[in-house]
Amino acid sequence: MLTVGQSFPKFQAHGCVGAAKDSLTTFDNNSFRDQWIVYFFYPKDFTFVCPTEIAEFNKRLGEFKDRDAMVVGGSTDNEFSHLAWCQSHEDLKGLKYPLIGAQKLAADLGILHPEEGVCLRATFIVDPEGTIQFATANGLSVGRNVDEIVRVLDALQSGELCPCNWKKGEETIKV
Repeated sequence: MLTVGQSFPKFQAHGCVGAAKDSLTTFDNNSFRDQWIVYFFYPKDFTFVCPTEIAEFNKRLGEFKDRDAMVVGGSTDNEFSHLAWCQSHEDLKGLKYPLIGAQKLAADLGILHPEEGVCLRATFIVDPEGTIQFATANGLSVGRNVDEIVRVLDALQSGELCPCNWKKGEETIKV
């Protein structure tokens, strides 16, 4: 799995934003230039834990936008599966960020489950220069904590030494 300090891979992927048929488009690194990006990957469309994460990121999207950060979700499913899922799942109909078909990107990131061949629940925070600043992966059955991703993004953007459990507005470590 790629990790902190490495460049996020160059990619091109088909995806959608929400449930409208005209939302199908192609995304690449240039689609999200010069901003922080939170990429999160999940195992499969039409499952049980995945929509809870996708819906929570959507609910909290304003917090990411306030931090000049874009959110991008993806799995090894294709853009048509993503679109059909957004159209059929009540919590996903109003999705406001891209879900991409990350078949090649998942392999390039090293986040494919060795037996299942689907994405681990991996999260990457990438800075405006394209460098990975945070990388984590959960097993297939455990959803991630969006609060922690926001907290880490705040810490990274602070440019300071941030102690354990630090939250935005709290004192940082002065050396």
